[in-house]
Amino acid sequence: MAKHHQKAARDQATAQTPQFRSAAVARMTLMPVATLRVWEQRYQAVSPVTKASGHRLYDLADVQRVLLLRQLTQQGHAISALAPLHTEQLQALVGQHADLAQAMPIEQQKPAGALRVAVVGQALAERLRRPATAPQGGELIELVAQFATLSEAVQAASSNRKGTVDALIWQSAGLQPSPPTELEAAREAWAANQVVVVYRFAGAAARKAFSDTGALLVHDKANDPGLGAALTSLVSRVKRRQWTLSAPAPQAYADQSSPRLAVSAAPRRFSDEVLSAFAAIPSASTCECPRHVAELLMQIASFESYSADCASRNQEDAEIHAQLNQVAGIARQLFETAIEAVARHEGLTLR
Repeated sequence: MAKHHQKAARDQATAQTPQFRSAAVARMTLMPVATLRVWEQRYQAVSPVTKASGHRLYDLADVQRVLLLRQLTQQGHAISALAPLHTEQLQALVGQHADLAQAMPIEQQKPAGALRVAVVGQALAERLRRPATAPQGGELIELVAQFATLSEAVQAASSNRKGTVDALIWQSAGLQPSPPTELEAAREAWAANQVVVVYRFAGAAARKAFSDTGALLVHDKANDPGLGAALTSLVSRVKRRQWTLSAPAPQAYADQSSPRLAVSAAPRRFSDEVLSAFAAIPSASTCECPRHVAELLMQIASFESYSADCASRNQEDAEIHAQLNQVAGIARQLFETAIEAVARHEGLTLR
């Protein structure tokens, strides 16, 4: 019993130790650093420790408070009204929103664009419901079903009336080099597009074995904000895979005997001037994807032009250059679609 109390005291001390800089907190809570500083300096909504070096450091309680504030502001509350409230009051307000949401008809509860998941692991399912773990609340995931074991998930699927899921999330304390057959059975039973394995301990051989099956691996974080950050990254990865799988794939060959691609690339839709201007626009978040995508698109377009102009010494050189030119053109078209999606997400314009 004494050891248990000592561990609890150590855990509490760790939670109260300021260890996160502003940039880290901004990434964990999915908000711009500038907004975090405004909340701190103008509204005194959170009070990090300022070190002698001038760096502000937040502890886990601060991070949880920021997560609650962000969730409530997204639900329409003004930060000026929330800032004076204690963390317990913020939690109570979040609970009131949850109660109201449960009172709504089922068809109105599903958040638009949320990832539908079935979770195997009761403890993980409970953690996914906590505000500190799911910083965007229901915007991230829709928990369709939860089970204690993989066998229960397989059995319940036969009577499932909620349709398929986007991802099956399985929690395991430790992974062995041989993935359990029930994991694939549960994925098939729920027709899950993706399997996600949340683990605490695993050797390199076990991680490789699970990755080889196509599963996404997430190391289980001991604290809820850490798990929330991993969850946010996970949703992005799963949705990115879904977009890749659903994107129309060009027919690689007109026939098995010809190395020439059957798809012709359309003319460029965005000039280098437009892409350069887009890359220079400051992003509203810490993510730099708009700039990266624009730069990649310019590089691909340049290689497309270069391969078309490449001098050929013989017929074989001409054929490979023509094939490279066409592959680059198809890749450019895909990235042009991608940059439009990024622009819409960021609220930016391509001119």
